[in-house]
Amino acid sequence: MSPSPKTASKPELDFGNAWEYAAAPEGTKVSIEPKYGLFVNGEFCAPRSKRYMDSINPATEEVLSKVAIANQADVDKAVAAAKAAFPKWKRLKPSERAKYLFRIARRIQERARELAVLETLDGGKPIKESRDVDIPEAAKHFFYHAGWADKLDYVFPGRKGTPIGVCAQIIPWNFPLLMAAWKIAPALACGNTVVLKPAETTSLTALRLAEIFQEVGLPPGVVNIVTGAGNTGAALAAHKDVKKLAFTGSTGVGKELARNLAGSGKRLTLELGGKSPNIIFEDASIDQAVDGVVQGIYFNQGHVCCAGSRLFVQEGVMDEVLARLKVRIESLRVGDPLDKNTDLGAINSIGQLATIKRYIEAGNSEGAQMFQSAAKLPKHGYWCKPTWFTDVQPSHTIAREEIFGPVLSVMSFRTPEEALMRANNTPYGLAAGVWTDKGSKIFEIASRLKAGVVWCNSYNRFDAASPFGGFKQSGFGREGGRQGLLSYLELKS
Repeated sequence: MSPSPKTASKPELDFGNAWEYAAAPEGTKVSIEPKYGLFVNGEFCAPRSKRYMDSINPATEEVLSKVAIANQADVDKAVAAAKAAFPKWKRLKPSERAKYLFRIARRIQERARELAVLETLDGGKPIKESRDVDIPEAAKHFFYHAGWADKLDYVFPGRKGTPIGVCAQIIPWNFPLLMAAWKIAPALACGNTVVLKPAETTSLTALRLAEIFQEVGLPPGVVNIVTGAGNTGAALAAHKDVKKLAFTGSTGVGKELARNLAGSGKRLTLELGGKSPNIIFEDASIDQAVDGVVQGIYFNQGHVCCAGSRLFVQEGVMDEVLARLKVRIESLRVGDPLDKNTDLGAINSIGQLATIKRYIEAGNSEGAQMFQSAAKLPKHGYWCKPTWFTDVQPSHTIAREEIFGPVLSVMSFRTPEEALMRANNTPYGLAAGVWTDKGSKIFEIASRLKAGVVWCNSYNRFDAASPFGGFKQSGFGREGGRQGLLSYLELKS
């Protein structure tokens, strides 16, 4: 089962027919083909564009593989395959659709080590995050939605739900396999067919997922995967036979998609950027809160749309929080993502690293006080030390704009009203965190925060049964839970 025709591989990386990487700490060897085509109608095929792009390991700057770039003709072929498969998949007994989702979930679990290593190689994130979070959560979403497939009549009592048709899904590079699962699983459970476009820098695990679709016997055309950059995504979003578009990515691109699709009749859901507040009150458990702050901003190198990038600390505990935060940040280990002891891996791409550096320079030039850990960075690859700023004003660029990197802005407040005012003073509304030992206070503050997800004495905790999405310029629609099924169903009373 060859994804695409072979090309000559680099001699120093040649282990036969594919490149193999020894994966610490598991010892798993992952085979990577020199070239990957598109996945259309149940088979891998060469792109009609005859063009490919490099998939680069951000920790070493080595080229892992070449991935196809789909053009309009390739997108047309994939959408046609999904459209042809839709009537049969729609009519399939829901319990049978559920069986396919269960099989996919099981195969993800069985190939978890391989998928975790591949995710780390392709994206730069620490292996412990790929292994303990991304891959298990991806399997969980397929399991969860398999359970819903034959219960859709109970999703919204009194209303009958029917599938929409061909769903285009465009996912980002920060959680490649998990984002694919977030979108594919509910679409299939509801009886839709899919054309997925992964991010151009992290396509390998989506293509490995296509192999799993083949292994479980998923009917041809039910899921198709077209790789490429922005032009590929634009062609897919605009296709006349696409009935619904689900996009996760930047607010700028989301706005452009919303403008382009206005009046088209397409269903649209957007999960966009964030500048999420994390609020520590004087009565909080400080050690627990500091760990939550670190989890909130430095997890996955800060490449998280709901990252707690704005820290608000009540004045009475500011000095204590900063002292403990400094110690905690200095303990973070930056380096080889395949090392199980690594806390921060590589920045996903050289372009994203340049963006992060521009924001750090802006913080310095606008008068904030910068601190960085003393971590030594590897000589090769794309790296950024854990960074935090104090003396930050609400007008500073680093306090207003999404950085999408390991950069924290620290600000103070005196009263709960001031904390709420500052936390809500943003065009975004994706997530927030609240830290206090007072139960009544935590629920009062949470209810008044303008964010789609609020964590109370925790941060970055997810569950497939809990809906996720934002307010304001963080998008609209929900993914996960009963509410996430709505965007993949047409409801009739």
